[in-house]
Order: sequence, then C-alpha cells, then structure tokens
Amino acid sequence: MKERATVLCRRGDRILLVARLNARWALPGGKPRPGEPLRDAARRELLEETGLVCGHARHLFRIAGAHKLHHVFLADIAPDAIARPMNEIAHCAWIDAESLGSLNCSQPTPLIVELAFDWLRQPHLVPGVADLDVFAGIAA
Repeated sequence: MKERATVLCRRGDRILLVARLNARWALPGGKPRPGEPLRDAARRELLEETGLVCGHARHLFRIAGAHKLHHVFLADIAPDAIARPMNEIAHCAWIDAESLGSLNCSQPTPLIVELAFDWLRQPHLVPGVADLDVFAGIAA
C-alpha cells in the first residue's frame, strides 16, 4: 500500500484544498521520498504545492484507504500566509468544512477532514494511530 503525507491547514472552520487541472479537490500532500520522514514529506509537499511554509506539523492519525495509507498532519502556518498554486497544482482555496459535501473532492478528503476536526475538538485524545479501514472498496 502506498503511503501519503496528507496535510490539513486550518483557519477556523475553513481548510485548504488543492486541485490539479481538471481534477478533484484534495488536501495537500503526497508520497515521501525514499528515506524521508513523513513529517518532512508533509512540510515539503505543502511548500511545493502551495508555497506555504509549515512551522510545525503535528501528526494526528493515519487512515487506510483502498490504495493509500494517509498519514494526516496538522500544519502550523502563519495566519496571513497566502496559498498559491505551484508545480502540478492549478487551484488553491480555503473552503468551509461544511461545504465539502457540495464539492467534487477526492474520496478520502471529506472523511479525513471530519476525523481531523473530531480529533481537534477532543484535546484529551493523544494523536497517533487510528488504523481505520473506512475506505474499503473505495479508490483512494
């Protein structure tokens, strides 16, 4: 199963989504390079796709999709930082989390966002492993 460092950037109830040209919206992220720690991959992918510099990347959980294992990180970015599409990314947008259902998103995106917001609402939970096979049979 392929691994993916998936990045959640949050401003209140809005989250940053990215999209390639003629593709679905998704959370920023991508696969780590050989030997690259997942946290570093999350920071690098966010910078490469949006130009945003991540101060701290907090690991929230990992979640198994049909084809990918998503390692989800919460990115600490400057409040006034501006996301700009870079490299393969054609669009960046701050989207209200409640609006995800009306967007053409990748299969795992809405559930990852929902789970991440649940984690963040319950600070007593220790971030870590949530081995959820919630995407069984769904392309990730």
